[in-house]
Amino acid sequence: MQITNIHQAKTQLSKLIERVLLGEEIVIARAGKPVAKLVPYQPNRQPRQGGQWRGKVEIAADFDQLPDELTAAFRGEKP
Repeated sequence: MQITNIHQAKTQLSKLIERVLLGEEIVIARAGKPVAKLVPYQPNRQPRQGGQWRGKVEIAADFDQLPDELTAAFRGEKP
């Protein structure tokens, strides 16, 4: 794993990407402290499936109703 500074990464981005495509990880540092890592992109192998929260979360019947004080505040009225 190579560590490079931000200026060098900006000027040699194409070369760094080529190295990443060959499997190398590149760490980008600012003032000698790592701040980012370039790694090969790997798309999700499986499509996401929803429904994990079904039956576990309940929305209150009055969820969309604002209290009168809050409605008045949105209109700029003072209580």
